[in-house]
Amino acid sequence: MADYAKDVLVTTEWLEEHLNDESVVVAEVDEKPEVYDEGHVPGAIKLHWRDDLQDPVERDLVDRQTFERLMAERGVAQDSTVVLYGDKNNWFAAYAYWYLKLYGHDDVRILDGGRQKWIDEGRELSTEAPAREQTSYAAKERDETLRARRDAVKEGIGQEGKALVDVRSPQEYAGELVAPPGYEDEGALRAGHIPTAQSIPWAQAVRDDGTFKPVQELRELYESKGVSAGKEVTAYCRIGERSAHTWFVLRELLGYEKVKNYDGSWTEWGNLVDVPIEKD
Repeated sequence: MADYAKDVLVTTEWLEEHLNDESVVVAEVDEKPEVYDEGHVPGAIKLHWRDDLQDPVERDLVDRQTFERLMAERGVAQDSTVVLYGDKNNWFAAYAYWYLKLYGHDDVRILDGGRQKWIDEGRELSTEAPAREQTSYAAKERDETLRARRDAVKEGIGQEGKALVDVRSPQEYAGELVAPPGYEDEGALRAGHIPTAQSIPWAQAVRDDGTFKPVQELRELYESKGVSAGKEVTAYCRIGERSAHTWFVLRELLGYEKVKNYDGSWTEWGNLVDVPIEKD
């Protein structure tokens, strides 16, 4: 872990040793939220990526007051070490990490390998919902430097010193699919990719067991496509969760200083009028 730019990953061994540490709050954030009820890390709270972290009316994050209330109700204090994990190799765990950083939570970690590694190693699961004592929680104002908006993305196309990373599958990037299989009803009117975007699927950053690849392999992966530390990098996918995973790799593991997640991603871009789209 020491080779990464920041100390933001924990191992399954570390987590098991710290399950009874009151300063540690474990949170499961899944693409399929129902798997939490089938069994989760003992004491882990549940964060629903849509019901808890999405505004119920607008397509946006919840506001600051709602976020503060959510954290307080789930027993998260401002000085808590929050360890996030989930299914799909931590898609939505990375999204929740980005989300907590937007609102200024200081100590956030991700369980390397996520839910599947914990299960594969035969570690304990629980079906009991934890009863954490409610806290008071005061979030910071959103750090909008971590988030890209559509107008800025459009204005930055082709600009020197900027890079776009499309982390979706090669088929989505090429315009052969508008969304991953099973999500066709949640796609966009148009398929393809944003001009100049480099195709670097999110899964290329992890090993077969879901743990993150070593620093040198990660650096070579992105630099081989011209995505280097000196550039302003924006990652996007379909709805912002896979791109949050890449944002985490670039900013937290490799130490890139200027990385943004375009959480509007393809469901926004592919539905906009008069924006450039390319197909391979």
